[in-house]
Amino acid sequence: MSTQEIPPWLREQLARFEQLQQSLQAILAQKQQVEFEQSEDEKALAELKKLGPDGVVYKSAGSLLVKANKEELQKEIEERRDLSNTRLAVLAKQEQRVRESVKELQSKIDEAVRARQQPTGS
Repeated sequence: MSTQEIPPWLREQLARFEQLQQSLQAILAQKQQVEFEQSEDEKALAELKKLGPDGVVYKSAGSLLVKANKEELQKEIEERRDLSNTRLAVLAKQEQRVRESVKELQSKIDEAVRARQQPTGS
């Protein structure tokens, strides 16, 4: 079946399918990035908890390291972790919706292709 034989509505469905797949890939990449950041935050919190009350900590500010208050830094990281959890929940819902749309559209496209491949006369 060449491009000329594919009806315009089916070409639109195929283009939509491709867009959905790209959206899904973007969502998965975002999720992976947030999970990585979350992992880094968990490691930082674990190190802060090991540190005694007189321990000195620094945080990154652009290309600099600046001295920071341990409790404030811990609170900042915990807030960032909570925000990451919210972002992950939102991304998981988006992923689920897009996956469902991809599956539904895949079924419609498969059905249309099968219908076009069936002999027209009996």
